[in-house]
Amino acid sequence: MSLQNPRMTIEKLPKDFIYIKNLLSDNSTFVISQPILEPESSEYGACTFVLNNLNIRYRTAKITPTKTGQFVTLWKRINKGPIQPFDSTDPIDLFIISVRKNDHFGLFIFPKSILITKEIVSDKKEGKRAIRVYPPWDETSSKQAQKTQQWQLDYFLEIPQNQTMDSNRVKLLFLLEDKKDL
Repeated sequence: MSLQNPRMTIEKLPKDFIYIKNLLSDNSTFVISQPILEPESSEYGACTFVLNNLNIRYRTAKITPTKTGQFVTLWKRINKGPIQPFDSTDPIDLFIISVRKNDHFGLFIFPKSILITKEIVSDKKEGKRAIRVYPPWDETSSKQAQKTQQWQLDYFLEIPQNQTMDSNRVKLLFLLEDKKDL
């Protein structure tokens, strides 16, 4: 990935994104475009990029002090209008949300279709502007959080320290293989 835009430097990219990009770039299966930062959501490391011809929206989730899970915004703004949820017609294939806590690190890799099904991306009904994600290391206590964590973990990729990632799961989640196993 070259940073041809002189205003964009490697220092401006989210650290987790750089780490993920380096991991994926080491695998010749992945071709990653130059990311485009989204200044309005910079607090969440927001950027867009293309991965193997798939349009990606990237965010870094945040730990909040009082609730289990991590919080992340998923919205857009058209011109100077109000913020609104992403829509099923938006040219997005995957939403990637990185999560980190202590020595744990991983990615939620959500196809747009599952976020439409879960009414997070707007289709016939208005979607959501933010969600909470629950990585496997978070113990959920409420029934709703447990239910949410259960479906979200189908789209979770753990990135272990000093170990290799599960290459079959990587291919599955990045839509390089048939998803019948999910």
